[in-house]
Amino acid sequence: MLSFFWRNGVETPEPLKADVTGSIPPWLQGTLLRNGPGLFSVGNTSYKHWFDGMALIHSFTFKDGDVFYRSKFLNSETYKKNIAANRIVVSEFGTMVYPDPCKNIFSKAFSYLMNAIPDFTDNNLINIIKYGEDYYASSEVNYINQIDPLTLETLGRTNYRNHIAINLATAHPHYDEEGNTYNMGTAIMNFGRPKYVIFKVPANATDKEKKPALAKVEQICSIPFRSTLYPSYFHSFGMTENYIIFVEQAFKLDIFKLATAYFRDVNWGSCLKFDKDDITLIHLVSKRTGKTVSTKYYADAFVVFHHINAYEEDGHVVFDLITYQDSNLYDMFYIHNMKQDVDKFIENNKDFSRPTCQRFVLPLNIDEEAPPDTNLVKLQDTTATAVLKQDGSIYCTPDTIFEGLELPGINYKFNSKKYRYFYGTRVDWSPYPSKIAKVDIATRTHQVWIEEECYPSEPVFVASPDAVEEDEGVILSSVVSFNPQKPPFLVVLDAKSFKEIGRATIDTAIHMDLHGLFIHDKST
Repeated sequence: MLSFFWRNGVETPEPLKADVTGSIPPWLQGTLLRNGPGLFSVGNTSYKHWFDGMALIHSFTFKDGDVFYRSKFLNSETYKKNIAANRIVVSEFGTMVYPDPCKNIFSKAFSYLMNAIPDFTDNNLINIIKYGEDYYASSEVNYINQIDPLTLETLGRTNYRNHIAINLATAHPHYDEEGNTYNMGTAIMNFGRPKYVIFKVPANATDKEKKPALAKVEQICSIPFRSTLYPSYFHSFGMTENYIIFVEQAFKLDIFKLATAYFRDVNWGSCLKFDKDDITLIHLVSKRTGKTVSTKYYADAFVVFHHINAYEEDGHVVFDLITYQDSNLYDMFYIHNMKQDVDKFIENNKDFSRPTCQRFVLPLNIDEEAPPDTNLVKLQDTTATAVLKQDGSIYCTPDTIFEGLELPGINYKFNSKKYRYFYGTRVDWSPYPSKIAKVDIATRTHQVWIEEECYPSEPVFVASPDAVEEDEGVILSSVVSFNPQKPPFLVVLDAKSFKEIGRATIDTAIHMDLHGLFIHDKST
């Protein structure tokens, strides 16, 4: 039983020098900033789902061959309320919280009323995102919390709803070469007709007068829900040089259930349902005009959390993502499921769908004269198809690139461009990542890094300053072990050979995290 996954983390607020073995490249100067759940119980109360744990942000700072570690809990309103009450008082997606039974009937009734339209938690535990020059801890709700990327201090929260009409937004934006940030959100309540909203925060959004970067947000477009009461859940989206790719999947949020969850004594997570008999709609939106391409592209039902990359080639849009054939991944992370012995867990979850890296190809120039059932994909290096149907719609089937990989990352200089490599954590029938992998799309081969008793986090690629080839650089991953005798460490791999070149061992407890980014030191 791997209890370190859900044990309470500890803060290391002052820089702690790591013990470096091997060598850290001298050009690697900057900070790896990561986010994830780190506090799972308060007083006598505990969260029911791993994704509910309160955010613990940690960083690894590289300076002249040395590495320094820090960690701090996100000082969100949720954190402050829970700590002050010495119990969990704010609901999360997998843990619904009810008023103190001692309270009178009026305060109870008021609580029910307030929860009909949820004002979500600001426990931003998923990722770190950049708007302008500012960094924010983010999850998928309407609040984000600005942090200082060096001290990890929480600087204050921002509400998307004060700047753009959305209730939810992703924690996986895209950044273009100019430094503009693109993101997507959902408008469900109090904002007129429900819709998905694509927006952009310009690179120069950071304000000298300390206004939030979101004050300069620009809406690119909105897309109406396919079904008003069942919006598609989305965790990320794709972007090419000219297009935003939005996959409207058959994994949906039931709005009526969401609004009544509190009364029915169920959590918000239970309001997500996968309709395996539905289709997946793929929307292509012009970044420049905000107009959606009129062609109807669709595929069979699947569940997707993470896009890998997307690009345009010879009149096609190519996009890669990690798909599942069911929605059981979320259920795997309930703490009571994670508490099973690993062997038992694998046995119980053998039927769960494995993550599969798949490539879809959308032809942009539709030959209207082509006979129905013609495959319009002209690219030679893929088996993905896009078949013209009688009604003019395009039915897409994917090309499977790789199985058993999650938390994908790339050399971000190749984001929106044709690329060859991606990196991720290898997973089998368990939520626990056991290896880091590098996948070569051209040869369909992969390399792995593994160490006994160890669990690596999402690998982050950092390009070397004079890199010519796509995989010239290093891979960084923070690694924890279930063996209490084995201290946690940050591993540095040469991205080309995928061999370890150095590690920084940390003399304190480190938690399993989710996502983050590398910030280059501008003074070097």
